[in-house]
This record gives sequence, C-alpha cells and structure tokens, in this order.
Amino acid sequence: MIADWTRKHLLGLEELSAREIGIILDAADDMAKLDPNATSTELKGRTVANLFFEPSTRTRNSFGLAARRLGAATLDFTSSGSSVSKGEAFIDTAKNIEAMGVDVMVVRHTSPGSPHLLAKHLRASVINAGDGPHEHPTQGLLDIFTIRRHKGRVEGLTVGLIGDILHSRVARSNIHGLIKLGAKVIVCGPSTLVPRELKLWGVEVAYDFDDILPHCDVINLLRIQFERQRTGLFPSIREYAFLFGMTGERMRRARPDLLILAPGPINRGVEVTPEVADGIHSAILEQVANGLAIRMALLKLLCGV
Repeated sequence: MIADWTRKHLLGLEELSAREIGIILDAADDMAKLDPNATSTELKGRTVANLFFEPSTRTRNSFGLAARRLGAATLDFTSSGSSVSKGEAFIDTAKNIEAMGVDVMVVRHTSPGSPHLLAKHLRASVINAGDGPHEHPTQGLLDIFTIRRHKGRVEGLTVGLIGDILHSRVARSNIHGLIKLGAKVIVCGPSTLVPRELKLWGVEVAYDFDDILPHCDVINLLRIQFERQRTGLFPSIREYAFLFGMTGERMRRARPDLLILAPGPINRGVEVTPEVADGIHSAILEQVANGLAIRMALLKLLCGV
C-alpha cells in the first residue's frame, strides 16, 4: 500500500485521485485497529512540527498525538510569542524550524495557499491543516472515513453539507473527496452563504433544508464562521437555527439511518441541538477518534514507512 503512495505532501483533496484517497482511507483502517494504549516505533527518529498560525484544539492535538503514537518526536509552534511578532517572514520561520531536523511540517494559516508556498521552499513534507477558507484536507478525509465506516461505502450516497459553505474550507475538501468517490453532494444554507457557482463543481445547491433532508443519507453540519465574516449575512442566529439547525423534530422527518456529522467546534442550539449532537445518530465524537487514525496513516505514508 505504501509503495503505491508517491506524493511528498498533502496540500488538498482537489489534487488527489480517487485511488489516492482510497489508499489513505485503507491505511487509516489499519491504524484504527491498533491498541490506543500502545506506542509504535515506526517513526522513531522522525520529527513532526505543528506550525499553527490560527487557533486549533482538535487538529493540532490530533497531529501531535498521532506522531507520538508512532514514535516520532514533536515540536509545537504557535505564532503568539514567536519571532513572527517581531516581523520574521513566514518562510524564514518555517526554514528555521525545519533546520532543527524536522521531517514533516503540519501547517495551519489564515492565508490560502500558505502550505503550497512552503512545499516549494522546504525539504520536509508539508501537510495542510487548513489554509484560510481554501481547504482542510485531513478534516475532509476523516469525515469521509467516518461515513465509510458507518455506511460501508461512499459511492451512491447522498451527503448534505449544511451551513456556512462560503467560508468553509471543510466544505471544499468534503466536496472534492466525496465527488471523486462517487457520492452525490448537496450544499444548503442561507443564499448569502452558499455560492451558486458551486454547481460548476458538480454539486446540487439548495436553500431549503427541509426540502433536501428526506433525501440525505448523511448530514454534515458546518459551523457559522463569524470570524471570517465582515458583514451580517443573515438576520439573526435565532432565525438561522430555526431554518437550518438540526433538531429532534427534523430527525423524526429524516431517514431512519441518517448519519450526523459536524467538524467542530459545534455551537449547541445553533447548527445542532444537544439531543441530536448527543443522540444515537451522531458520530461527532467518533470523528475526533477517526481523525487520529487518518493523521497516523498520513504520517506513515509521507514518511514512506
């Protein structure tokens, strides 16, 4: 399997083939079977650096834990209190960290294309952990991995992405990956947050959640990204929750085997109510666990182990 993997970096799902996505998912299946209390030595002598220029809880900690479970050393960087605040250039910061003997650089940045820029200047492998509103490939992979584990397949399923599509890097990675694996994707939310041009990507665009809900096998609830919005794009949070929030009443009108996902952090009472988030159809916490398997798989593949 590893012999079939030829890429040095993971910058986005847009550039991957269905076969390459399948290799990652299959490798993650193997990682998910490992004893969570055991530590491997497969990446002993390797160093993984987390360069996070944006706040993160799940992704940063997941990559750090994934590296340590495989026996790698880890280095955590945050821009707060670093030489970036003194005016050091982004590339110079990354090169200085790489000079400490780093093999894999995990990068999150507010600017789209930042990981791609580093990939051109570093010898280390680069993993995109979210670049502005562009992509978040490991989140897309863990969402797809969770769907496959629950449904046994991706091809032929209908997946609804609900919420702030306009600002969502998670939505973009999900769209690229799901379509390549043969799923039908419906994006739905307020008209101000769902670009019509997404139809050109091969997805269905909708603005009425209740219309599409009965047709969906999976619903992925995306957070409203207030930090990326400069103007009010819908009247109120209360109205958004009424029109697009996943509630117990909506669950009763959905398919009986509907799978609920949310990349987090979730806003209870906005995109999802507590009874749904904590209910039997929810795989929200399972997504976090699956993210560890995906990131372990990627570190092994990129290190050629």
